[in-house]
Amino acid sequence: MSELVARTGRHHQRYEAGCRLIAGCIPFRFRYTEDSNGNKSEKVVEVLMINSTSGPGLLFPKGGWENDETVEEAAAREALEEAGVRGDLMHFLGHYHFKSKTLQDEFSPEGRCRASMFALFVKEELESWPEQSRRVRSWVTIPEAVQCCRHSWMREALETGFNKWNDDGMVRTMKATNNQLDACDGDNNTI
Repeated sequence: MSELVARTGRHHQRYEAGCRLIAGCIPFRFRYTEDSNGNKSEKVVEVLMINSTSGPGLLFPKGGWENDETVEEAAAREALEEAGVRGDLMHFLGHYHFKSKTLQDEFSPEGRCRASMFALFVKEELESWPEQSRRVRSWVTIPEAVQCCRHSWMREALETGFNKWNDDGMVRTMKATNNQLDACDGDNNTI
């Protein structure tokens, strides 16, 4: 059983101009393929997705941004609660707008949401996490993620946000804390 507890309820959620503010991330890691001699060859990026609790397809961790935290803290919290991972936020991928049928409430009666999405370099996968009884983790390649992503806005975050950042060399654009610098190479800007 997890000692961590997921936050629930919407009484501390942030709203702006009729939109519920969401924070999320695309957790990623590197895996090396092996050639026929067992030597490391190609470096492959894998992203972590979780099952949806309301239907088919896979998702990236995301949830409500609450009043007592920064958007970065909210994104990291959601990765921990929903996917059981910790890591370093490396890059802001953008804002993505969507309409939710299940997230309609008095502050956003139309269910409008604006998600702030980040790239999260995974450094730790927990054996126990708050939503593990409801969530299954899946490490997939980017093309696999595009195919199985449940929501079009998450696919857009992957294709236009994460892939562009990946193609541009995965340069860290977010300030690293002292314990995050070991994930970077010598110039502290890329991984």
